[in-house]
Amino acid sequence: MTTIALSSLGRTRRHWGETIFKLCAISLITLALLLLAALLINVTMDGLPRLSWQFLTSFPSRFAEKAGIYSALVGSAYLMVLIGIFSIPLGIGAAIYLEEYAPNNRFTRFIELNIANLAGVPSVIYGILGLELFVRIANFERSLLSGALTMSLLILPVIIIASREAVKSIPGSIREAALALGATKSQIVFTQIIPIAFPGILTGCILAFSRAIGEAAPLITLGALTYIPFLPDGVFSPFTVLPIQAFNWVSRPQDSFHQNAAAAILVLLIVLLLLNSAAIWLRYKFQRRFNW
Repeated sequence: MTTIALSSLGRTRRHWGETIFKLCAISLITLALLLLAALLINVTMDGLPRLSWQFLTSFPSRFAEKAGIYSALVGSAYLMVLIGIFSIPLGIGAAIYLEEYAPNNRFTRFIELNIANLAGVPSVIYGILGLELFVRIANFERSLLSGALTMSLLILPVIIIASREAVKSIPGSIREAALALGATKSQIVFTQIIPIAFPGILTGCILAFSRAIGEAAPLITLGALTYIPFLPDGVFSPFTVLPIQAFNWVSRPQDSFHQNAAAAILVLLIVLLLLNSAAIWLRYKFQRRFNW
């Protein structure tokens, strides 16, 4: 009877422990969502009246009512294109090599450990690295090229890790079946592995770009300008991006510039939502082709 009573008491304690944990988790999630909703409502109320076609197609100005985000919007677009050119082939290639070709030895494990650690390094550290490596040593100045290379370093670990997980999720039976039919290793990779892993790879790349487009600290450390009344005319041209433009307006004392900053943040949020929605849609579309 004593054993049964102790067992019942233990089950009761576990039940109450699980209930308390669930309540704490729900409370924390609710609090986080309420804070996020409050921030979104505040930004929307401040920035929505300022949003207009004139705001999207005007250059920055000393007068808040005439200022716009055209140069920052185009600069962000140029930066994302260059980041894609640099980071996508290198990140996917590194992931495929580490997962399919690299031997399982100490050096490979050392590289994998460092990639995982680099994914958690604060973004401002990449800005300091880019300032020293690309601006001062490579002498690329404070240009689009320096910014794109720095941001590529920032998102490379994310792309590599996401791509490796996508490749790792493919059943080994597919590789074995291809080998049984006489396919070479490169044929397996390019005709089986990459097409099947493409949804996961694409999702990882888009989410990495979502992080890059919202970062301001590395570019501010790099020396990107806050006031650009013209469009970039090449990879060595000065540039600005939406987060830096919003930061510039927030730092001003006038309320009208704060409204401009809220409108720029709204545009940035819309771009981020579109990128994440595209990632979900593309993943769903391509995953339907492969079912096992």
